[in-house]
Amino acid sequence: MEQDKSALAAALALQCDWGADEALMESPADRLAVRDAPARAPEAARPEPEPAPRPIRAAPVALAAAPPALARAQALAESAPDLAALKAAIAAFDGSPLKETATNLVFGEGVADSGLMLIGEAPGADEDRAGRPFVGASGQLLDRMFASVGLSRESNFYITNILPWRPPGNRTPTDAEVALFLPFLRRQVALVRPKRLVLVGGVAAKGLIGGKEGITRLRGRWHEVEIPGLGRIPALPTLHPVYLLRSPASKRDAWADLLLLRRALDQAPG
Repeated sequence: MEQDKSALAAALALQCDWGADEALMESPADRLAVRDAPARAPEAARPEPEPAPRPIRAAPVALAAAPPALARAQALAESAPDLAALKAAIAAFDGSPLKETATNLVFGEGVADSGLMLIGEAPGADEDRAGRPFVGASGQLLDRMFASVGLSRESNFYITNILPWRPPGNRTPTDAEVALFLPFLRRQVALVRPKRLVLVGGVAAKGLIGGKEGITRLRGRWHEVEIPGLGRIPALPTLHPVYLLRSPASKRDAWADLLLLRRALDQAPG
C-alpha cells in the first residue's frame, strides 16, 4: 500500500513538473449533448387552458357634441341678421378668455358690398388700441401693397381678422381659438357676400382652407372656401405684412399674388 501511494505521489509530481494544473476525466465531456429534461406531468393531469375571451365590439356611438362655448358661438352667429348685430353678438360672447385680456373688439371695416374681402390673422397691439383691423406698421404696408394694384379699403374691399380679440403678447392664435371664432367669421363672410377672398397669412389660410400645408405652399394659386349660405368662394392666400417686414425678399412673392388678384378682378364679368 505504501509502495502504491509512493508511486502515485511520484506520478503526480511528474505531472506537475510537466505543467499539468487540472484533473481531467478519462474521456472528454460532450458539452453539446442535450441534458435530460425534467419529467413532464402527464397531459391528463394538466388543467385545460381557459378559452381566450372574445373581443367585445363596442356599439356605434354618435359623435361627441360640440363644446358648450362653440355651440353658443354657433347659435349667436346664426341668429345675427346683419353686421351690426353680429358685432354685438361677438361683444356679448363670453366663451373665450381673449376678451378679458384685450382692450377693444376689432370687427371689420371697408366696403362691404365691394365683392372683395380680406381676412387677416388676429389684431396686434395697434389694432387692439384703435379697435380697427390693420392699422399698425403691417397695416400700413398692406394698404401700400393693395394701392399698388389700385385697391383700397375705402373704395374696393372689406377687411377683417379671423379673431376679433388680440391674443396676449401678440402671440399666434391657437387652433382652438380659431375654431371657436370660426362660426362668427363664416357668418361675417356670409353677410358681406364677397365674390372673392384674400387670406392674409398662414393662420387665416389654414383656418379657412384646412389641411397641413403652410402659407408658402398655399400662396400663388386660387383655392375654394365653403361658406354656409354662399357655397364655394374663390380664395387667394398670400403672405402676411408682418412676415414681409421681417423678410423683405419675399415681397416679390406677395407682388405676384397681387398681380394674380388684379388679373382675376379684371377678368370678372361686370
